[in-house]
Amino acid sequence: MATATGARPAVGVLALQGAVREHVAMLEGAGARAVPVRRPAELAQVDGLVLPGGESTTMSRLLETFELLEPLREAIAGGLPAFGSCAGMILLARQVLDGRPDQQQLGGLDVVVRRNAFGRQVDSFEADLPFAGLSGGPLHAVFIRAPWVEKAGDGVEVLATVPDPDDPPDGPRADRIVAVRQGAVMATAFHPEITRDERVHRLFVELVRKA
Repeated sequence: MATATGARPAVGVLALQGAVREHVAMLEGAGARAVPVRRPAELAQVDGLVLPGGESTTMSRLLETFELLEPLREAIAGGLPAFGSCAGMILLARQVLDGRPDQQQLGGLDVVVRRNAFGRQVDSFEADLPFAGLSGGPLHAVFIRAPWVEKAGDGVEVLATVPDPDDPPDGPRADRIVAVRQGAVMATAFHPEITRDERVHRLFVELVRKA
């Protein structure tokens, strides 16, 4: 792991597929030095890593193609802070439901995630969520073909849940977990990178600084 430069830690963004530019812009605004990561040598130079939204099965295959899968698993197991949004959450989970049989997991979070849990692209929605650890009121969250956390282990902190306004309190989508943290690894089912609210990225940058 690299040593942070001054007050601006080097935070990588996995740049194989997905919303890379959006995360780079948010990280820069949150006080980090954002670095695209495509190779193991680039991974070795960062203090933390963001796994962006995109298509989780495609990203899984590309991790193998670019020989990043095992180095990334080892880095996260060794304490590298990581943050995943949407597809990134799926990759960080120890298990994914409704994924491809050959889909690879990084295992940084002791969670079971259901892929495309909230529905297809046409079922995308937005919601204002209370988010643990963030001041300034609810967080506006954008969900696009989003997963949810079906099950979280004992060591996982739930940061946010989302009720479904069309569901009864005991309906299948009510109060689903959509943001979690376990040590230096955090993930959201939604896309904070496509809003103007930098608070989630600032929270992650602070995690990187402390690590």
